[in-house]
Amino acid sequence: MKASTREWVAKAEEDFLAASALNRRRNKPLWTIVCFHVQQATEKYLKARLEEAGLPVPKTHDLLSLLTVVAPVEPLWSAYTSSFNLLVSYAVQARYPGNSATKSDAQHAIKLCRQFRKEARRTLGLS
Repeated sequence: MKASTREWVAKAEEDFLAASALNRRRNKPLWTIVCFHVQQATEKYLKARLEEAGLPVPKTHDLLSLLTVVAPVEPLWSAYTSSFNLLVSYAVQARYPGNSATKSDAQHAIKLCRQFRKEARRTLGLS
């Protein structure tokens, strides 16, 4: 694996670990921040795959756009379209007033991220 890909994976893992830790927090839960880190982890795994394939890594938070770019090398990942559609709003909109995530949102987002993370890591040759 390329060193630059490893950097993307490391950043994705930081976001995944942050989301997981915050999801377990019971005192003053931060569900919106959990969802933000889930979106970020997913985004960075998509970018890691693009980097590994030698494709340009767009500067975007739009998971659906990234999924379109990665489709030539990972066509089966199109199955994640509906999941990513749910996560895409957590990149920016959820961080502003009037857009808060619930406990249910956070738990669902973590579940989606775990599924995609497992697939992305397998594809990248990671356990």
